Amino acid sequence: MGLTKTEIFTEEQNNLALKLKAMAHPARIAILQQIINANACICGDLVDELGLAQPTISQHLKELKNAGLIKGTIEGVSVCYCINPIVWDELKEQLGIFFNTFNPNCC
Repeated sequence: MGLTKTEIFTEEQNNLALKLKAMAHPARIAILQQIINANACICGDLVDELGLAQPTISQHLKELKNAGLIKGTIEGVSVCYCINPIVWDELKEQLGIFFNTFNPNCC
């Protein structure tokens, strides 16, 4: 099995790639949009909203949480998820810097 060679990239490059990889699935984008649109923590409403199976949603939530994009809190027998504002702000800043480095006059 090949190595990803992450050690040759900066910590910032690896961090940004991790977050973008976690977002790189339409179901995960839909989950993030649901949480953002709810403007609150979501506790189990995603199955009805997205039409995906609970295990599928759980796996996508796990990936988003592992990347730090969302955080979960236990409330009774449910886990409620919300956007992690610190990581979200970091991602906005990193993407802003990344996109603003493009010079449209280069070609």
